[in-house]
Amino acid sequence: MINLPLSKVKPGMVTAQSIYNESGGSYLTKGTELTESYIEKLQKLGVSGIHVLSMDTKNPGVTPPEGILTEKTRAMAIQHVYHVFEDVRKKGTFDIGPLRASAASIVNDVTLRRRNLVQLTDLRTHDMYTFAHSVNVAMLSGILASLLNMDKNHIVELTLGALLHDIGKVDIPKEVLNKPGRLDDKEFALIKTHPTRGMERIKKLNLPDSKLLSIVALEHHEHLDGRGYPQGLKGDAIHPYGRIAAIADVYDALTSERAYKRPYTPAIAYKLMKFCSPGQFSPTLLNLFFKNVAIYPVGTVIKTNYGYGIVKSAEFGRTDRPVVAIFADGDGKPVKTKVIDFSEERDAKVESVLNGIELFHFVHELHF
Repeated sequence: MINLPLSKVKPGMVTAQSIYNESGGSYLTKGTELTESYIEKLQKLGVSGIHVLSMDTKNPGVTPPEGILTEKTRAMAIQHVYHVFEDVRKKGTFDIGPLRASAASIVNDVTLRRRNLVQLTDLRTHDMYTFAHSVNVAMLSGILASLLNMDKNHIVELTLGALLHDIGKVDIPKEVLNKPGRLDDKEFALIKTHPTRGMERIKKLNLPDSKLLSIVALEHHEHLDGRGYPQGLKGDAIHPYGRIAAIADVYDALTSERAYKRPYTPAIAYKLMKFCSPGQFSPTLLNLFFKNVAIYPVGTVIKTNYGYGIVKSAEFGRTDRPVVAIFADGDGKPVKTKVIDFSEERDAKVESVLNGIELFHFVHELHF
């Protein structure tokens, strides 16, 4: 699996991630063989790069594993979030019924596929980032709540709240949300109002569970050490829903492409969240979260102390110790493929994840 700039993508390559529009329709689903017309359409959409299974158009590479959500569940959820945002813009309110149905479907998929690892996020255009991001945060929050063995009704409630966690952004101008450069102090101050705005909009619905649903919107930017916003809550003052959604929100933001940044790999997101953000997240929740997120997704090409290899599989609870097929030595020279289970080799180390440009050197050796 290789993340390539669109200029390097060729007809015959197979997508390793799905691409959705703002209303939940899929431009391309994972596993689609690309054609000239597909590539031209992606160019018109402003897509700068995409994950493909292999650079070899005659050999599609490692088949991506089954995801957590079905395509139907994900597409419908994106569509429902999109319509909620549109209704709020036009009418100031919205019907929460369809969104409740999506939350239930997400939790159902999470329950049925709880041993499937989170692999790659879907690809989205800048204009529909918030809608797909909301669905991913809901899915990731539901997974973590499920791992905590929460009551199913509470998981659905948290998932629904997560679908609405960014509803306050409806009041933020798009030019600020999608600004390619650094936000100035005034713009950042405006962005920081969206949790409170979201909480207020949800409470106006006067639903029996409005207060709990609004907690996710209000607290998903709070930090355990009190340095978050908007209230600067600390430790146990942050509701469990807020602590869970905070992890899901940051992970999806880091691994997604934005107007102002390229997506980080799951491995880099893991290091940033675990080692470079002391005091921001609950260590217990963070460790549990990454037991179910593939730090090295299937198909990732990595450099190890044994040489270069491609990730063949990873298991729940051992996502940092995948099964790797070594195909080249440390100097990049092809060797007879050897499969090593890193969970059984104490000395095995992943040194780096290769990007698309580095992989050009190995294109003729990747026969997986």
